[in-house]
Amino acid sequence: MPSALLVSMRRTPLFVIGAAILGVIILASLFAPWLAQRDPLHQSLADRLKPPVFVDGASEYLFGSDHLGRDIFSRILYGIRVSLILGVLAVFISGLIGVSLGLISGYYGGVLDHIIMRVTDIMLSIPVILLAIAVIAVLGVGFTNLVLVIGFTQWMVYARTVRGETLSLKEKEFVEAARALGVGDLGILFRCIFLNALPTIIVVATLNVATVIVLEAGLSFLGLGIQPPTPSLGYMLAEGRLYLEKAWWYATLPGLVLMLIVLAINMMGDGLRDILDPYRRQVYART
Repeated sequence: MPSALLVSMRRTPLFVIGAAILGVIILASLFAPWLAQRDPLHQSLADRLKPPVFVDGASEYLFGSDHLGRDIFSRILYGIRVSLILGVLAVFISGLIGVSLGLISGYYGGVLDHIIMRVTDIMLSIPVILLAIAVIAVLGVGFTNLVLVIGFTQWMVYARTVRGETLSLKEKEFVEAARALGVGDLGILFRCIFLNALPTIIVVATLNVATVIVLEAGLSFLGLGIQPPTPSLGYMLAEGRLYLEKAWWYATLPGLVLMLIVLAINMMGDGLRDILDPYRRQVYART
């Protein structure tokens, strides 16, 4: 990695803090089998709604227990893993669709561009949560269906962004030079346009991961996302809201973890936007 890029990373507090927080969260989810106090699916009605350690020092549950006596800390660790995996897979699907359509639309233009952009406009006019609910109602719930539904309802932002980048880049001198040298459309699209638009795509994808995680949590909250007994931060919020008066930690702690994940990803995305800006890299290189 170029030294200027490393310097800009170190000098971008948003990226450093976000990456540090997200790194800890990812490591915690990866080592969940060793960090978890108990099996996240194990029920013990005798231990239902036990308070966390920091509320009652005598409690044997770090984050307390839920209404079925399951360990909330263990369920949060495994819930983080589910959210992150789903977020990355859904963003990969939506990015693949959106980037491909954006490149084709911006490069070839004409009727094809008009059709793709009008379809994009139609999709953007439909509330994503309502579209996702409608599709899930037809396909059914489940992890695979949830990934596909979210992936196919998030591609529009990539298509519009990449189309704009393509319209700008295809008029550059290096693209004209490549065309004069006999490089085909596929080579120009990938080597000349896609690679130069990649920094923008990375920023959009990073921010979109946070959006997808929130969307999954919302669908799980409504009972249309990850199904029990699989741990899900959104479903834990839905269950915990019924016990806010006598067990506030049940919904509050998963909600705080979800907020921390989204905050860390957004901080990384904002930091990446600054880091991958060519002008800022030149400034950092001169200082």
